[in-house]
Amino acid sequence: MNKKHGKLAKIFPLVSMMLVGAAFGYLAAKYGLSGSGKISTSTAIMLLFLFVPIFFFVIAVHEMGHAIAGLWVNFDFRMYVVGPFMWNKESGNWKFSWNKNVNTAGGLVLCLPTTTENLEKRFCVFALGGPTASLLLAGLCFLIARILPYEMSSATIAEQTLKSSLYIISLLSFVIFIFTALPMHTGGFSTDGARALRLLKGGDASRFEVLLLKTITLSSSGMRPRLLNIDELNEAQFLANKIDAPYGVYLHSYFHQAAWDKGETAEAEKHLLNYVEDAEKIPAGIRNSVWLDAAFFYAFAEKNLPEAEKYWSQFKPTAMIPKAQVLATEAAMAFGKGDYSLAQAKAMMAQQELPNMLDKGLAMALGEKLISLQQTHE
Repeated sequence: MNKKHGKLAKIFPLVSMMLVGAAFGYLAAKYGLSGSGKISTSTAIMLLFLFVPIFFFVIAVHEMGHAIAGLWVNFDFRMYVVGPFMWNKESGNWKFSWNKNVNTAGGLVLCLPTTTENLEKRFCVFALGGPTASLLLAGLCFLIARILPYEMSSATIAEQTLKSSLYIISLLSFVIFIFTALPMHTGGFSTDGARALRLLKGGDASRFEVLLLKTITLSSSGMRPRLLNIDELNEAQFLANKIDAPYGVYLHSYFHQAAWDKGETAEAEKHLLNYVEDAEKIPAGIRNSVWLDAAFFYAFAEKNLPEAEKYWSQFKPTAMIPKAQVLATEAAMAFGKGDYSLAQAKAMMAQQELPNMLDKGLAMALGEKLISLQQTHE
C-alpha cells in the first residue's frame, strides 16, 4: 500500500504540471495568437526559426532571476548556464565555455552563500527568484502584445512576427513558472518551489537542508574538510536517512574528504565506497565527480593504480568539473606509472588552477596533497 501511494505521489506532480501547461496552452491559443487573426505562412516560417532563440531567451531570464535574487541576499554569483552557453567566474573574471552537460542543458545559476546567517530565508529568496522572473516576463510580454496597435490580419510580416513572438515568450515563461514553482522532485533534482517549501515548512526536511547549505557555505568559503563540524554532518546524515532526502548522497563526499584530510585513510575509503555505492542517486551529468574522487583517492592515497584506472575509465570531464582536481588525478596516476616528468608538470598545472575551484576548503587540502606529490620525487 505504501509503495502504491509512493508511486502516486511521484506521478501526481508531473500529471498536474502537464494539465496546467495544456490548459494554459489552450487559453493562450484561444485568446492570444488565434484571437488576433491568422498569421501568414512567411511569419510562421520566421517563428519556426526563432523558436530556439526565444526558448533560450526565456531560460536566460529565468536564470537571471535566480542570479539577481542571489546577489540581493549577498550570495556569490559564480556560474551562469543557458543551453550550450556557460559562463564561470574565475579569479574574479567571467570566462565563457561550452556547456556539454545534458543535465544542465536547460539552464543553471550557481550562487554560493558567503555567510551562514538566515540561510533559510536567504535561500528561499534565491530559489524563488527564477519563477518570479518567469512570471513577470510572461505577464509583461502578454500585456505588450495585447496593447500593440494593430491586428494580425492587417499587419506586416515584421509586425506579425513581433506580436507572435511576444505571445510565445509569454506562453513559455508561464509554463516554466508553473513547472519550477510547483513543488516536486524528479531525476535527482528538486524544483525551486519544492526547495523553498521545504525550508519554509521547517521540521526535519528544513533542518537537513539548512545543515547541508551550511556545510557547503563553510567549505566554499575556505574551511578545509577536517575542520567541518562532524556532529552537524552526522545529524544531517541521520535526517537524510530518516526523510529519504535525495541530496543526502552528497554527504558521503564531505565525510570522505574530512576523514582523508585528518589522515584517516581507512575511514575515508569507507565513506568513498558508500559514495560510489549510492552514485546512481546522483544525476548522470554530475556523477562524474564520484568517479574522479575515487580515481584520485586510489591513485594518491592507496597507490592502487588498477583501482584508480577502473574509476578513471568511467570519468568524463565536463566544464563543471574543477580542472585542478582532474589535473591532480592525472598527476597522481602518472606518478603511479613512473612517469615523473609528466606527473610534475600535471601537478604544477593543477596548483595553478586551485584558485578557480568553487570549494576553497577542498582546494586548500588538495594544494597540500599536490605539494607532497611534487616533493616525493624531486
